Amino acid sequence: MANSVAAARESGLSGIKSWPERVKSFYNDVRTEMRKVTTPSRKDVQATTSVVLIAVFLFGLYFWAIDNVIGRGVDYLFRFFTK
Repeated sequence: MANSVAAARESGLSGIKSWPERVKSFYNDVRTEMRKVTTPSRKDVQATTSVVLIAVFLFGLYFWAIDNVIGRGVDYLFRFFTK
């Protein structure tokens, strides 16, 4: 039992001691990944924006139609069962 407490204390201290190294490694990794990031061209941004706008319009139209169909179906059922 005493050995496990001493081992836990030892691992906790080594974790604190290695903290600056882990932070330095993390920031080096971030810097390396940020060098890989590229900015899209204006043409790419316009193309993806138009695709998103068209997709939003089509999904909106689809959900509007489905909502109307389901709403009319529920309305029909209420009228049918209340007669």
